[in-house]
Amino acid sequence: MSRTNTRSPQNAPEAGQNSESVLSHGLKQRHLSMIALGGVIGAGLFVGSGVGIAAAGPAIVLLFMGTGALVMLIMRMLGEMSAARPSTGSFSVHAEEEVGSWAGATSGWMYWLMLCAGVAAEATAAGSIMHNWVTFIPAYGWVAIFMAFFCGSNLTAVKNFGEFEFWFSAIKVATIVAFLVLGVLGILGVFGDAPGTSNLTDHGGFFPGGAAGLAAGLLTTISGFAGLETVTIAAAESDNPSRNVARAVRTAVWRIALFYIGSMAVVVTLVPWNNPRVATDGPYVTVLDKLGIPAAGTIMQVVVLVALLSAMNANIYGSSRMAYSLVHRGQGPRFLAKVTNGVPMAAVLASCVFGFAAVIAGIVWPTTVFTWLLNIAGCAVLVVWSIVCLTQLKMRRRLEREAPELLSVRMWGFPYLTWVAFAAILGVFAVMAASEDGRQQLLGTAVVVAALAGAGHLKQLRDRRAATES
Repeated sequence: MSRTNTRSPQNAPEAGQNSESVLSHGLKQRHLSMIALGGVIGAGLFVGSGVGIAAAGPAIVLLFMGTGALVMLIMRMLGEMSAARPSTGSFSVHAEEEVGSWAGATSGWMYWLMLCAGVAAEATAAGSIMHNWVTFIPAYGWVAIFMAFFCGSNLTAVKNFGEFEFWFSAIKVATIVAFLVLGVLGILGVFGDAPGTSNLTDHGGFFPGGAAGLAAGLLTTISGFAGLETVTIAAAESDNPSRNVARAVRTAVWRIALFYIGSMAVVVTLVPWNNPRVATDGPYVTVLDKLGIPAAGTIMQVVVLVALLSAMNANIYGSSRMAYSLVHRGQGPRFLAKVTNGVPMAAVLASCVFGFAAVIAGIVWPTTVFTWLLNIAGCAVLVVWSIVCLTQLKMRRRLEREAPELLSVRMWGFPYLTWVAFAAILGVFAVMAASEDGRQQLLGTAVVVAALAGAGHLKQLRDRRAATES
């Protein structure tokens, strides 16, 4: 297949295949736009960001500005590559073609592991929320219900996934917009005395935790953006992949940054960063309570539940498509490539089974197996982003030579900003290596990456040998 072909091998029948083995194209532009916008808005923003605020203080705004800038660069790179070559495997396919099988296998399976671990964590948290409301059903019972429901919905037409994500994301986006409006009114003194800059300068100053606090907050902000890549995976199943992913990326990057940075700025301006409720109840609940919004805790619990269910739905979808793409390229067991009525059912089931097994591990071995899995998953996004940078450097230069007309989305300041993004990721790894917990996380990740890269390299050697012999 020519590298300049705009259709991915994952979206067209191979020799000997019939049309029923091809993934469907049931997603619309409105689905992709909302997936891009809401895909990274999860419980990490509504609740988890409180941990980052408690660590870094008001300086969390600067951290989100920095990580937001990095995310915008990564999103732009992904948009450039996916608009030129839409593919179900997205960055994993591009990495295999441009860098080698080891890069495709490493980025693809690390991303799959991250998403499946995310399914387990989100299902567990959602089960706990529902158990607090409906106590006669245990938390693990709710986990089973959610897992079964979203597994079933992902086994049906892809448009069902799109509709769920559209409305889930719409709720999350509406919540953030309302929060920002109320927060600005609160800062202006509409709900009482205007706070001015007191919460930014008092209580230890703008950098109360120093370098250590910034380092701890950095990892929280990075993990909050994991999942943005799903839109480039979903684009391959839309009616016009190249056009749709280009539009989604263009409209999403600055809005995502605005939502995260704006939210954090409102929080640290309105309430003291060291208010214990910021970390325990979450920054959104703390601010809404301060503004006197009735039933703020209940409202945000509903929104957090929606965010968790949205993330579960998206992670099952993204992991199943990535697994399908990998095995379709000979990077895993072939039975997972089976497609029925346009849906990779075997890959969906495998991803759900792994996710549910991770839930059980969280119950039986919460401080060993499950912690190890979450640590690796937390580092996986950095591995994926670093490979994205290397892939985009090679792919852009090749497309400029061979098919410049495919570059409907272009990376800003190429190649300089690509190298800046790569250096920033290496900097995050260096920050992690400076702490004992970070070193343990990096060690576990390095073992998995080495195994995946080794397996991918062996496949690369076998492919070369087969090509030579033929």
